[in-house]
Amino acid sequence: MQTTNYNSTASIMHMSTFSQYLFPFGNFIFPVIIWSSMKEKSEYVDQQGKEVINFQLSVFIYQVVLVLTAIPIFLCTVLQHVEFNSVFHDNEVFIHSIKGSDISGIVIFAIVAVVLAGLLQLFEFFMTILAAVKTSNGLDFKYPLSIKFLK
Repeated sequence: MQTTNYNSTASIMHMSTFSQYLFPFGNFIFPVIIWSSMKEKSEYVDQQGKEVINFQLSVFIYQVVLVLTAIPIFLCTVLQHVEFNSVFHDNEVFIHSIKGSDISGIVIFAIVAVVLAGLLQLFEFFMTILAAVKTSNGLDFKYPLSIKFLK
């Protein structure tokens, strides 16, 4: 049976993912605590808890892949412009200014990856608000782009 209390619990579970801005991995910890304590009492809370956890894991994986793609490219680009003589003789690192001609397709790919990671974070923020509003009204919510780890 779905009651207003369970709607509120599901909504709070979605909103608890915002704890990531205060605590590392709060977006996993708090929803899991709420879900595991309430999943036996309500099928609706169980279903929405799985949605929250699946979405948070999916976004985490997408962002890790994007960032791990971009970081080595940026490091290689910067290291190509470091004068190692100044590192070993003057104890300072001097990086030449990177010219437009130095930006290759792979650097553009890395920039796109970083922009996508930022947009994904913004997408997560707005989808979480939408999910909280929908579940507070008792409506089922399914996150887009979510990998179904928990079924």
